[in-house]
Amino acid sequence: MLIRGMGPLTFARAYRAGKRLVPRPTHVFIAVTDHFEPERDGASLQRQRQRVDRWLAEYPASVDGCCDSRGRPPQHSFFYPIECYSAEHLDKLAKLKHSGYGDVEVHLHHDDDNADSLRELLSKSVETMHTRHGLLHQDASGRIRYGFIHGNWALDNSHPDRCHCGVNNELTVLRETGCYADFTMPAAPHAAQTRTINSIYDAIDDPQRSKSHDVGIPVTVGKERPADGLLMIQGPLLVTHRRAWQKPRIENGNVAGTQPLSQSRIDDWLKARVGVAGHPAWQFIKLHTHGAWEANTDQWLGPRATEFHRRLRQTADRYGFRYYYVTAREMAALVEQARRGLGEPDFDDLTITAQP
Repeated sequence: MLIRGMGPLTFARAYRAGKRLVPRPTHVFIAVTDHFEPERDGASLQRQRQRVDRWLAEYPASVDGCCDSRGRPPQHSFFYPIECYSAEHLDKLAKLKHSGYGDVEVHLHHDDDNADSLRELLSKSVETMHTRHGLLHQDASGRIRYGFIHGNWALDNSHPDRCHCGVNNELTVLRETGCYADFTMPAAPHAAQTRTINSIYDAIDDPQRSKSHDVGIPVTVGKERPADGLLMIQGPLLVTHRRAWQKPRIENGNVAGTQPLSQSRIDDWLKARVGVAGHPAWQFIKLHTHGAWEANTDQWLGPRATEFHRRLRQTADRYGFRYYYVTAREMAALVEQARRGLGEPDFDDLTITAQP
């Protein structure tokens, strides 16, 4: 059995990961990256407003009291599709951010594009999000920085049919317009899935070919990041096969109505062992969701979410680790701390460092 987007070797590595014992890290960082698309399925403006307003009204009540090891509520990173700009929607998401419940970053769907038009759209959108809505963050040099998720998974023109992108040097354009990290992967069971799985690495762009992030340089303690690299933070990708008479199942960190939050999934995310090479005590769990879709919204708002956070605390107590709800930006900053070899996370210094 193979899974779409995964060749035999990638499938074998994902299968072996699913058979591992649960590791024993001391610090676990959890980020929820939401491909937040209110306009999905041609939704009317009224329906879009309902989707956004529900988050504004219900998310605080759903997570208040569900604190991590340092007393912080769950954080939700909304990656908003800039091709569907709505000042109204972004203003509402900004309220959640400024109330301490998460952050807003950049999402993009495009097709048959080119580097110049992509650069223009990213630059204008980032400036608008920052100056008009108070979103995104500046690095030590004052430059506006953003996290990125590619729509349709086709980062760097990686779809086999070359659809849903068109830009072979997309990684370069992202880096040069202020992107601090990409959070698109994993994509399986989508054809744009990379060979690299369960990894945090720096991808070096080859502008003459697509899918330059298929492989990269693992982020490693004590090893400087390359000046021409773009940080890739992947979520878990495993194949689980709990019973011989059942088909293997993919665990890709997606939270949806068809992939609900559960106790067993926490163990699988830990088995993926996503982290910085040479720093096994810190583990990074990047989840993804399409939280504006009604079937998925219920996973994050209401009793199911409350129960999940309670189970997470029980898991942390059982395995003896401290866990932290972080935004996508904070996760990237913590990756850089691990790269520098810090033994304890410094939550007072989560700014994105200036580009080399």
